[in-house]
Parts: sequence; C-alpha cells; structure tokens
Amino acid sequence: MKIQGKMFLWLSLFLLIMACVYGVWSKEPAGTTALFLGFGLAIMIGFYLAFTARRVDVGAQDNKEADVADDAGELGFFSPHSWQPLGLGIGGALAFMGVAFGWWLLYFSLPIICISLWGWVFEYYHGENQNQ
Repeated sequence: MKIQGKMFLWLSLFLLIMACVYGVWSKEPAGTTALFLGFGLAIMIGFYLAFTARRVDVGAQDNKEADVADDAGELGFFSPHSWQPLGLGIGGALAFMGVAFGWWLLYFSLPIICISLWGWVFEYYHGENQNQ
C-alpha cells in the first residue's frame, strides 16, 4: 500500500502543477476546474492509502525480497450465479427509456427495479443458498 500511496501523491502533485499551468495558459475555467478536482481526488486517495499503510501489516508488495506467490491467498467470496442483475438491467433500461419516450414508463420500471434489488440483497437468506 505504501507504493500506491506514493504513486497517488505524486500524481496529485503533477495534477496540481498541470492545473496551474493550464489555468494560466488557457484561461479556460472548465478544464482548469476539472484538473483541480482531479488533484483533489488523487490527494484524497493517496492520503488514505498512505494513512492506512502505516496501520496494516507489511504485505508482499511492500517487501523487496518477496516473490509473486507470497501475496497469494483467498480472494474473497463471489456469487456463483444470480438472475437479479438481469432484472435490474431491464428495469434500468426501461427507466432510462422513460426519459426519451415518456415519464409514464417509470411506473413500469420502478416495480421491476425494486423487486430485483430486493431479491439481490436477500438472495442468500432463502432457498438453496441460505447460510446456516
């Protein structure tokens, strides 16, 4: 994490310099604002990574003598399958079509989105995937 923190802090310094140069040179407010916002985002991420790197154990990525296999381990839990994202995609497509064709389509899309979201959140509390 130390390396990533340093990378983001250097990126934030670069973005700050580029925002100042771009703002003085071009006198264009939209791009200058975007560069300053990018600086803010990069410094927040860099500070967070550098702050937490001091409080966690040294990982294999921070050890210069480590091999690639030293960082191997469990990656986490991934759901084997779920039909709920399909329902969310259909409901989202209907909702965004409502912007183009008429707001009345939201009456059909909101129940689909709510039911799919409810099913996705609670899919491990019932059926064959229930945790015991």
